[in-house]
Amino acid sequence: MTAILYIDLLRTFHAVVRYGKFNAAAEHLHRSPAAVSVHIQRLEGVAGGRLLNRDNQSSSLTELGRRLLTSTATLLRTHDQALADLHGTNVAGRITLGVPEEYVTHVIRETLPSFTCAWPNVVVELKTGPSPTLREWVQRGTLQAAVIAQPKGDIGPDTKVLMSTTPVWVGPVSTSVALDDPLPLAVHAVQCCYREAMTESLRMTGRRSRIVLESHSSQAVKACVEAGLAVSLIDRGKVTRHMQILEGMPVIPDYDIVLVRSAASSGNEAVELLARAMQSTFRL
Repeated sequence: MTAILYIDLLRTFHAVVRYGKFNAAAEHLHRSPAAVSVHIQRLEGVAGGRLLNRDNQSSSLTELGRRLLTSTATLLRTHDQALADLHGTNVAGRITLGVPEEYVTHVIRETLPSFTCAWPNVVVELKTGPSPTLREWVQRGTLQAAVIAQPKGDIGPDTKVLMSTTPVWVGPVSTSVALDDPLPLAVHAVQCCYREAMTESLRMTGRRSRIVLESHSSQAVKACVEAGLAVSLIDRGKVTRHMQILEGMPVIPDYDIVLVRSAASSGNEAVELLARAMQSTFRL
């Protein structure tokens, strides 16, 4: 009998990878954790091997899992676009969407092309800024929706969780700059939630620090770390091969990356469609 990759099983697998935990994926999919586990087991039976390494806290991809994730991402997008085409393209409107600079490249490359193809009469306008500023713009009605990072668990009625992320301290691979006193930091511009988490945790532990780089650009922060000039705090999923995760630093709690919507956008079909697209495609 020919093996079949069922869309529901693949969607569950991608959700587990995106959220990193079975319980979080189950909540996103509106299924029980047991049902998610059964889906993964069935998919592993089709794939012919283990897809995820699991423990009580999180899950990580095996080599077979990485191959399946890469080879089925386009399949899921094509499936969702086919459904959108069947529903027609009569939805029209204009959406103002805010995205932090460190996530905007992903949204541009992975979410918007398929969304605008499926809904050509919906115009999306992007603005970038730090998460607290984007939240304020949503509350004022300047933006209809925004992607923001926030401490885990603070979920409001107009908020959809896109994924959870673990911030980690990173330094360069080749130097011991993390031992310097005061500790050199590469930070984002004022109001960045990770900058606040860094400076507050160091203050609480009595560790002296100095700012080597302050920039709106996440690429500049990464370059500063990779060059051996400073340490910083970034999402675990964004650690590059030129960085190392630093041990012995203050522990920073997990964050949720969420999509928040303005009160005025409630019931807006175009915004709801974009929210669904973001949930199905957003990952680090």
